[in-house]
Amino acid sequence: MTGKTKIAAKTFLKKGKLFQSIKGMADILPIDQDYWRSFWQTAFKVSSRHGFYFIETPILEPASLFEASIGATTDIVEKQMYVFKTPGGDRVALRPEGTAGVMRSYLQHRLSYFSLPLKVFYLGPMFRHEKPQAGRYRQFHQLGFEIIGDNSAFYDAEIILASLDFFRALGLNDLILKINSLGCRVCRLAFRQELKNYFSAYKKELCPDCRRRLGRNPLRILDCQEPSCRTLKSGSPNILDYLCQNCNNHFKAVLELIEDNGIKYELDPHLVRGLDYYNRTVFEFVSSGLSFSLGGGGRYDYLAEIIGHRLVPAVGISLGLERIVEALKIKNISPIKRKRPLVFFAAISEEAKKKSLGLMEKLRVADIPVVEALGRNSLKSQMKAADKVKSSLVLILGQKEIFEGSIIIKDLRTGAQENILLDKLVEEIKKRLS
Repeated sequence: MTGKTKIAAKTFLKKGKLFQSIKGMADILPIDQDYWRSFWQTAFKVSSRHGFYFIETPILEPASLFEASIGATTDIVEKQMYVFKTPGGDRVALRPEGTAGVMRSYLQHRLSYFSLPLKVFYLGPMFRHEKPQAGRYRQFHQLGFEIIGDNSAFYDAEIILASLDFFRALGLNDLILKINSLGCRVCRLAFRQELKNYFSAYKKELCPDCRRRLGRNPLRILDCQEPSCRTLKSGSPNILDYLCQNCNNHFKAVLELIEDNGIKYELDPHLVRGLDYYNRTVFEFVSSGLSFSLGGGGRYDYLAEIIGHRLVPAVGISLGLERIVEALKIKNISPIKRKRPLVFFAAISEEAKKKSLGLMEKLRVADIPVVEALGRNSLKSQMKAADKVKSSLVLILGQKEIFEGSIIIKDLRTGAQENILLDKLVEEIKKRLS
């Protein structure tokens, strides 16, 4: 810590202020633990069912990785990335999304030798300097599914099905899939020109950002959230009218697979997603009563080539976990509750407290969760704590019990209690909990 930093910290504390979290960077509090534990457990269960392997990439990556892959004209690169230089002079960025890092890892470690196609999932924090609002933060968490190495429409559908499997396991069943095709680099050329011609006629009505994008990448105008631009895009050309035969066939195959599996969907010809690396199929999940999508993705066959390699077909999706928490709360859907600890340990003397640590560890090794409030001195206050956590059994250890090599078991459901030998503790607890 430098001298100036120390002075600033001391001045802050002298004013009697408490340090606060940075705007848009929220704490995940114990009251919400059931949501987040559910996400991890469900993600691993669903991924196992669908044959996905876990992958974790660094939070810091070269800034150029995202600038090249996401696109220089996107809001993420232009306005939202956290970019800085390290003490060694490297220009790095906090990852704003997960897919580019996964593809970088795939190429760097030659993961095609591990599995073809490679099916991976990740869950972790991302960072974008957006305007904070409900379900949207500057540090946020995404669950992503990626399938790399095959261009079959089958895998577009499998990504969608894996995502639905995750949503349904959490209790979100009223989802609608919005879907579109962006075509390939060949058929998209004609569409881009028509789009440019259309918006050029309304150039004065576009927001300043979109006037600039008009010459560089008019597709980004379709992703703009400014009211004036959103109004204009409703009458813009439909990309589905410009698809080449191959892209049209691919999109039809995806839709047939979706229909065969009973998935509700809506065609949305203005859906482009906020990242430049997408081609062909793009999609997102929405739900009635919500003003935000819960996740989205698509095919990104050109991403590997963009970051300096050859073409590697791929498709993926990212789900916004803070948004899913918000959706569950709005819809009054409870997360999977953690099993409450059924055993509470109370100790009356200092010697009993010392002895209790080893006894609690014995129970935990036997897969019996135990809680305590040994910082409280009186048995009465410890029993109040046991009642608060709604434990079924209380173990009470005092000086007399230590001398006798026993312990008291009290059943809070019936009020009955008895002494048992410490040697039989695990056996007796398991019998009462079964």
